[in-house]
Amino acid sequence: MLLIVAALGWYNVGTIWAHELDIFRSWRLLTPDLFPVVQAAHWRKLPFWVLFPVALALAGSLFLVWYHPARAPQWALNVNALCQIASALLTGLFWARWQAALSRDRLGPRSPYLSRILKTHWIRTGLITLGGVLLMLAVKETLA
Repeated sequence: MLLIVAALGWYNVGTIWAHELDIFRSWRLLTPDLFPVVQAAHWRKLPFWVLFPVALALAGSLFLVWYHPARAPQWALNVNALCQIASALLTGLFWARWQAALSRDRLGPRSPYLSRILKTHWIRTGLITLGGVLLMLAVKETLA
């Protein structure tokens, strides 16, 4: 189970960095007319490429807090689970709401909601990345 959750964790690290470095920033380059078309395509893909793997990683991370290899550091698994929970909560409180508002904003690439996302998304990127690092540490310690 640890290897599966670690693989999901690192898949999520890859997708979050793609959003951080490329996807959201490239939205600034779109024309206001093209923006809703691109964002709608993004939203159609999101459940399969992002939300489902994130949900599996969150569930697996919580499972690992109680059921894990004996050599896996408990603190690393606990902090990883906290990172996943914090990311999910902050997404619900901020980024998901801003994304929803952005999808209705006619300013598109000039929207203050996109600016907020660009200014703060590094927090979620950091949480997901830290979780991935901690899962790899747990794998390393388990296999040592």
